[in-house]
Amino acid sequence: MYLKKIKLFNFKNYTEASLEFSEKINCFTGSNGEGKTNLLDAIHYLSFTKSYFNLLDNQNIRHNEDYFAIHGQFYRNGHASDEVSCIQKRNQKKQFKLNTSEYDRLADHIGEFPLVMISPYDRDLINEGSELRRKYMDSVISQFDRLYLEDLLTYNKSLAQRNALLKSFAENHYFDKSSLDIWTEKMAAPAARIYARRAVFINGFLPVFQRYFEFISQGREKVDVVHISDLAGCDFVTLLDENLQRDMALRYTTKGIHKDDLDFIIDGYPVKKFGSQGQQKSFVIAIKLAQFDYTDQVKGYKPILLFDDIFDKLDNNRVAQLVQLVGDNNFGQVFITDTQPERINKIFEANPIDHRIFEVKSGNVARII
Repeated sequence: MYLKKIKLFNFKNYTEASLEFSEKINCFTGSNGEGKTNLLDAIHYLSFTKSYFNLLDNQNIRHNEDYFAIHGQFYRNGHASDEVSCIQKRNQKKQFKLNTSEYDRLADHIGEFPLVMISPYDRDLINEGSELRRKYMDSVISQFDRLYLEDLLTYNKSLAQRNALLKSFAENHYFDKSSLDIWTEKMAAPAARIYARRAVFINGFLPVFQRYFEFISQGREKVDVVHISDLAGCDFVTLLDENLQRDMALRYTTKGIHKDDLDFIIDGYPVKKFGSQGQQKSFVIAIKLAQFDYTDQVKGYKPILLFDDIFDKLDNNRVAQLVQLVGDNNFGQVFITDTQPERINKIFEANPIDHRIFEVKSGNVARII
């Protein structure tokens, strides 16, 4: 699978852009703030129906314009091309189409064109709270498991209803356990399936991740990822009943799969506290490469891989290892941004692989190789 063409109109700092890509490696070079990352974000929209960086669609419309549009042409499994379109008019519902059919639910598009994005912001996976790590698990699994996504939507809707009841009980000084039990029961079956699916995912994902980290670090450190969940060895309904008084006092559901987390470990210690910047960056790059590999195994074809300014803060050895991976035929279509054109050129001196290089300046982009 690969993205052949993309057209942008009024997207972020682009008035208009039309690009045709290599099936292998595509590089965007230019100074910071010129619009390189915005091109990757447009590609991300075509896969996930939303921005990687800014979830408020209206804020991705170019200043003083009324809409943005992104159109992409994909090829997959040797079949005829698929046209994907995203149009966002200011303060209106987003339109998203596959070929000529508009989606009723954006969630139905997830997984059609799998993609893995690696960005400097990924270090937030390590340094921020558990919500980001849960969302990461959910985004990966949802790309190849539609039932998981359905369970997640059902669980979250029921959770919102249960929380609303808890708040209402506290504000109106009454309590009706039977009403609360309705939502608890609706959450129970999806919660059990979500927990089990996450556990299976981590079990299969971990050895792949460890292999990539060992390659990038040249075997200097050992890493681990541990799935932490309230449901480990516990029945969901029993868990919520045991914590009912706490839920009532705090006015929200304090236990459940919506509190799951991932513990990131390097040489037996938390990466967040003891990992250097280079180690943390290597950690999240290895996680994303493992996501690529894992998704490839499940889907049967390679996701698109986006590298946004990933060479910064990596020592020369780690950069060399990563460059070797990028040139490997195990990867499909790759997009790279970098502020140093000479570093990009070195990649292809050592790896004569099919590629295109684009120069980005002030929201204008031109192919130079």
